[in-house]
Amino acid sequence: MKHVIEESYPISFRKAEAAELGDHLKHRHSVVLVGMKRVGISNFLRFFMYHEAIVQTYVKNGSEPIFVHVDLNDLIERNITAFWTLLLTRLVDAVQRSKLPESEKRSCRRLFVQSIQLKDQFFTVDSVRKVLEALVAGGLYPSLFLLRFDRLADVVTPEFFSNLLGLRDAVKQRMSYVFTSYRPLSDLAPDVFKKQSLSIFTKDMYLRPVGSGDVSAIVDTLKAEYHTAFDDKTTGALVELSGGYVQYLQLAIIRLHEEKSIPKAREDLFALLSKDEQIVFQSEELFESLTKVEKEMLLQIKQGNALSPEQKESAKYLWNTGIVSDEGGKTAFFSQLFAEYLGTLSMVLTTGKDFTKKEHLLYTFLKAHEDELCEREAIIEAVWPESRDLGVSDWAIDRLVARLRGKLKDHHSPYQVMTVVTRGYKLVKI
Repeated sequence: MKHVIEESYPISFRKAEAAELGDHLKHRHSVVLVGMKRVGISNFLRFFMYHEAIVQTYVKNGSEPIFVHVDLNDLIERNITAFWTLLLTRLVDAVQRSKLPESEKRSCRRLFVQSIQLKDQFFTVDSVRKVLEALVAGGLYPSLFLLRFDRLADVVTPEFFSNLLGLRDAVKQRMSYVFTSYRPLSDLAPDVFKKQSLSIFTKDMYLRPVGSGDVSAIVDTLKAEYHTAFDDKTTGALVELSGGYVQYLQLAIIRLHEEKSIPKAREDLFALLSKDEQIVFQSEELFESLTKVEKEMLLQIKQGNALSPEQKESAKYLWNTGIVSDEGGKTAFFSQLFAEYLGTLSMVLTTGKDFTKKEHLLYTFLKAHEDELCEREAIIEAVWPESRDLGVSDWAIDRLVARLRGKLKDHHSPYQVMTVVTRGYKLVKI
C-alpha cells in the first residue's frame, strides 16, 4: 500500500477531534464530518484511518474495526449507479486485505465481477450488502468513510437514502458511516435527508481549522514534500496568516517554493501571499460556498458592525465551522488572508484587461489545441501542475474559464471558449 504521509503524525494530532470521532465509532454511531471547503478534513481522516495507534487509542468496541476509504472524487460519473459500483470496489478491496478465509474472498470477488458484467444497480446494492455481511460475520466492524459526499448532492434520492439505512439494518447496526461534507446532509438535500430521519441515523461533527499546537506536523510534512526550507520566524508567520487552514498552508508553501528570495518580515510575507492568485481563488471559492445571509454577515463583521443574537443564529454555520469566532467580546476571522480578501469585496476595483499568470497559461494551452476538446484533467496538468496532489476543484476551473472569457471579450478577441458539457472546453474562432 502507498505510504500515507499522515500516518507519521504524532498520535496527539487533533486529539480532541480524534477522540470524538473514535467515541462515535466505538458506540456504532454514524457521523457527518462537516467543515468549510478544503479545511483539512481529508488530511485528518487519512491520519485517523492509517495511523497504527488510532484503533487502540480511540476505537475499542469489542470487534476488530476495518476502515473502508471511499473518496467520491474518484467517481468517473457523478450518479448513484457509479457510487454503488465504487463502494462495492472499495469493499471488495478491503475484504482482500482482511483476515477472512480465502473462500469468502473468492465469493466477494465473484460478486464484483458479476456486478460489472450485469451493470444492474439492484444487483450491485445487494452485492454491497452481502460483502458487508461477510465482514461482520467474520468478526470485523466496518466503517465506511465516504469522503466528499457533497459531490452527490444533486443526484441523491429517497430510495438512495433508504438503501443506506437498509445496509445498516442488514448487519444489525454493526457498521458505521462517516460522511464528509462542507454542509450538514439536511442542508445538501433537505427533501431527501430530512432532519427527523437524520436524528436517529447520524451525528453532526464540525471540524474547524487546525489548532496551533498541531499545525507544525502539517507544515513539516509540506516543507519536506516541496523541498522548501525557511526559518522558524517565517514558519510562525505562515501559521498565523493561514489560521490553520490547510489549503492556505499548502498553497503558501508552494508559492514560497517558487520564490528565489523568501520574505523575512511578516508584513512582506503577507503582501506576497495575499496577492497570490491561487490563494485569492481559494478565498473566493470559500466565500462563494456560503449562503447569501452568511455572506452578508461576513461583510457586516468586516465593516465592524455588531450582530444581534438573531443574526448570529441565522448564520451559525460560520461559527460552527470556525470561519469566525468570538474572542474577547469581538468577532474575528480565522485567517488574515481571508479577512484581506473580504476587504476587497467592499472596494471599487478597476478590472485589468491583462491576463494573470493562470489566465495566460489557460489561454496558451487552449490556443495550442485550437478547435480541439481540452478535457479538465489536461487543463489541470497544464495550468496547475504544482497542485497535482492537492486536487483542483471544478469551481476553480470554471471560474478561471469565466475570467478568461470576460477578458477575451474585453480585448475584442476573435476567439471564444466553448464549454463541452461534463468533458471540458475548446477554443474556437467566432
